[in-house]
Order: sequence, then C-alpha cells, then structure tokens
Amino acid sequence: MLTGLEVHHDEGLRETYAGEWQGLTNAEIRARYPEQYEAWANGEQVRRGGGELATEVADRSVPVVLDAVEKLPEGGTLVVVSHGGTIRTMIGRMLGLEPTLWERFGGLSNCCWSVLGQDSRGWRLLEHNAGTLPQPVIGDEA
Repeated sequence: MLTGLEVHHDEGLRETYAGEWQGLTNAEIRARYPEQYEAWANGEQVRRGGGELATEVADRSVPVVLDAVEKLPEGGTLVVVSHGGTIRTMIGRMLGLEPTLWERFGGLSNCCWSVLGQDSRGWRLLEHNAGTLPQPVIGDEA
C-alpha cells in the first residue's frame, strides 16, 4: 500500500441490507413496493424490502468506529471507508441526532468524504461530501 498503513476490514461497516429491494432500480422498487417506498421517502423508519432499519445499521457500525478511535495515538487520524448510507447513519448517531433527521445529510458522491472531530462538547461535523482536503475554519481552533 502506498501509505504503508495497515487496512482492517469489518463487516459492521457494510452497506445497509435492503432485503427484497437489493439489486432493483428505483423505478422497480416504486412499482413493486409503492406503499413501503412512499413511507421511506417520507422519512418513516422502514425495513426496506424487509431489510435493516437505519438505526440497526448505526448499531453495528458506530461501535466499530468508536473502538478504532479508542486505539488511536494522541492526535491520530482514523480513515473509515464505507457506503454512503452507512456513513450517514454513523454521522447521525455520533452527532446525537434523532434518526428521523439522519436523511437530512445529503448523500456522498463517489470518492468524497466527511470529516468529524471531537472536542469537549462531543463529536462535530466539520465537512460533508468534501472533495478537497479540509481547511481550518477561524474559531474552530479549540
């Protein structure tokens, strides 16, 4: 690897399991599961296709991240690679937001990232859907 850093794989970071929706296009899902799709589109907690709830994705992914954070050296950086939906649930849970608000985060474009930082007040979202390296913001020195 270019950086010389070790890569760890963890099943807890996999994408949301969408049950019978897996592999279907948006149009196919809307045609086959109109009520379920409408409920999901309106922000209701839905087991898409009988799959996982967003809260269950957070239940399995956030502990993986927090465990890795605990092992970081002072001032260390953790890079977590996953799918956009999983990352959205992790961000929402780590920021302490209600699950109904997690969809308010826009999706992540391919090869883009979000940056979280931790201070005495807890986790903060510093950047979302970024495609360039983060720049310091005046007032965020603390």
